[in-house]
Amino acid sequence: MLDKVVEDRILMSLNFQEGDRIPIWDYIDNHGIYKYFAGDEEDYARGMVKVYHGLGIDLCRGFGRAFAPSDEGETSDSSIVLGSTRWLTKYPIQTLEDLKRYEPYRLTQEQIDGWVNHTKRMQELFAPYTMYVPGAGCGFHETYGLMGLELFSIAIYYARDDVERIIWSLNENSVRLSRAAAEHNLCPIYFIGDDVAYKRAVMFPPDFLRETFIECLRRSIEPVKNAGIKTIFHSDGYLMPIMDDMIEAGIDGLNPIEPLAGMDIGHLKQRYGKNLVLVGNVDCSQVLPLGTREDVIEATKACIRAASPGGGHFIGSSSEIVPATPVENILAFYEAAREYGKYPISII
Repeated sequence: MLDKVVEDRILMSLNFQEGDRIPIWDYIDNHGIYKYFAGDEEDYARGMVKVYHGLGIDLCRGFGRAFAPSDEGETSDSSIVLGSTRWLTKYPIQTLEDLKRYEPYRLTQEQIDGWVNHTKRMQELFAPYTMYVPGAGCGFHETYGLMGLELFSIAIYYARDDVERIIWSLNENSVRLSRAAAEHNLCPIYFIGDDVAYKRAVMFPPDFLRETFIECLRRSIEPVKNAGIKTIFHSDGYLMPIMDDMIEAGIDGLNPIEPLAGMDIGHLKQRYGKNLVLVGNVDCSQVLPLGTREDVIEATKACIRAASPGGGHFIGSSSEIVPATPVENILAFYEAAREYGKYPISII
């Protein structure tokens, strides 16, 4: 069971109220901080719980498993699965002919039940101080991940029907997971992650995204929204061309709000007010791994000034704590978030 103080902190900010301090949300993939808090703990998940609790992270969507320095040079021909993302050494769809023949998989009820049970186990493991937030994609990213961006970009013009056949089929899997999260009342928050943007631009024509991705998003959100569960959507990159569309589709929050991609968290706060929970934003590609301790503290304070007053903000990195981030910067980040994130905010 989640600690009452942590639960109140999260729910108040989720509902645009000020609790005791800003909730901290993040995804850790860093061997150094694992060693710092977990030492030689062999059960990686239990070790990560020590990391999240030690850093004061209130919410998470999972964790990564960075390779140790001793693993340098090791190779594998198999697929690597991290969370809900599968990185493949070879795309299963390599030509338009492959695309026409490809039959997408359908989740079995046993697999859905397994996902529910895994979520419950993770929630028990991360309690009482960290809320483990369940989630999945919406089928769009998974579709272009089957063939790569180059072939997908060609196929949306020359084999649109086949592309959509796969999108809608994989989206149905996502809808069924969302429905299961609602039926089991797994969490007051649901996470949907599909990358659809580069730095400074969306990855595909906005009209195409509105006809496919936005509809995927809407369908995936509907079951949890009907159950009173709020959805945090994740995509790296510059999302402003489709922000209004995503809000209209039903998202309640946005992560990770990547500043180097042009995502201005202060502008989002002013424009969307109490219609959008802002999640993340402290730069994880330059400031956290390469900046000084003072740089990290100043970036954290700037994020708090821009987004935290009035609630509706979960502070965290602009995607994840990557393997290259020094331990001293990680510690400085979360210490600053806890110190300067106390309500009422006094660093404005």
